[in-house]
Amino acid sequence: MELVQKEHERLVKKTKAAQGLKSVQNSIDLLQNARDAIAADPSQASIILAKLQNPVKASFDSINDSLKETHSGLNKYSKSLDKLFKDRPLPSTEHDLLSSQEHLINRAIAMHLLREGQFSVAATFLSEMAEKKAAEKKQANTANATENAASILDIDEVPSDEVRKQFATMYYILREMKENNNLLPAIQWARDNDEALAARGSNLEFELCRLQFVWLFHGAQEQQSPTPAGRQAALEYARREFHGFLPRYLREVQQLMGAMAFSPNLQDSPYRSIFNNPSAWSDVAHSFTREFCSLLGLSADSPLYIAATAGAIALPTLLKLQTIMRAKRTEWTTENELPVEIPLPPSYLFHSIFVCPVSKEQTTDENPPMMMPCGHVIAEESLKRLCKGSRFKCPYCPSESHPREARKVFL
Repeated sequence: MELVQKEHERLVKKTKAAQGLKSVQNSIDLLQNARDAIAADPSQASIILAKLQNPVKASFDSINDSLKETHSGLNKYSKSLDKLFKDRPLPSTEHDLLSSQEHLINRAIAMHLLREGQFSVAATFLSEMAEKKAAEKKQANTANATENAASILDIDEVPSDEVRKQFATMYYILREMKENNNLLPAIQWARDNDEALAARGSNLEFELCRLQFVWLFHGAQEQQSPTPAGRQAALEYARREFHGFLPRYLREVQQLMGAMAFSPNLQDSPYRSIFNNPSAWSDVAHSFTREFCSLLGLSADSPLYIAATAGAIALPTLLKLQTIMRAKRTEWTTENELPVEIPLPPSYLFHSIFVCPVSKEQTTDENPPMMMPCGHVIAEESLKRLCKGSRFKCPYCPSESHPREARKVFL
């Protein structure tokens, strides 16, 4: 990767230092000046054109030399990319479990489009799905097919139309927040859903109101020095809105109020991190998206984006595995699981995986982890082999128990 970065930097330097554009502009200027001179005195046309020949030729030579340097740098950069990303076939789709789950793929695509605010594209996608279903099932009319296609957006008995309205609301609030620095729609949404948010232990409303206070404190300008008018507006906002937060966020409110005394030198105050946080707006936008999707029973990040990113991370490992399997003439024997571990970022690990310490096999829905009264956990099949229908001794401690005393563990 270092070679690619070096070639990229070298190419950028050559592009910036290239004289091609200057030479082109110089040629244009020469031709325009000659045209104006001939128009002013046509009798001097032959002399002007004769004088123009050498400068124009020199300009064209400079353009060609610049293009050669740029082309050479581009070729070297392309070769370094080819060395790093070799043309290899993708893993076979022989074990593609999603091929039989087309409705899940379509649902992920439609939900991703709605999350991104691409409502017209989502509507077109659902319409094309309906047409495809109508073509496959000629006995069903288009209206029924459209209804079935739209039903993939249903969430916990929430109809498709309501789901679209919810995402339209989320997109509007995020757009106001990111483009107009307007937190009021988000604050109002948090108050309309305060009971559901409180049940989740969410502090979204206070985060929004705190950022609104900071925004006013800076005079309604992002990351600017506080102004007297801004401090007064922030103080009035705090008196009007913060009384409801005092029981739970007393310390945080005190910090916001204490910053008033340090306003002339806020950069060196203990409250600098609160009032000069470059990521404050993106953080609160992510918190809002997470809470909004959680109330709909969805993840904060698009499953399609997560799946595509995780797949891109896993692809090199799977390609290497396929090469080794082909060389050793072995088969992929595991079902519903990967034969090797894929190192994913911690944020992409959603489900714990338990490997039985006795059989050294990964547990599944058919062979779940079972916890014995002593607290040790093994797979259900290992439990059956050990107990043989009667009391047995734990393989890791002296405790004895009966198989009916074991409890299924959910990870």
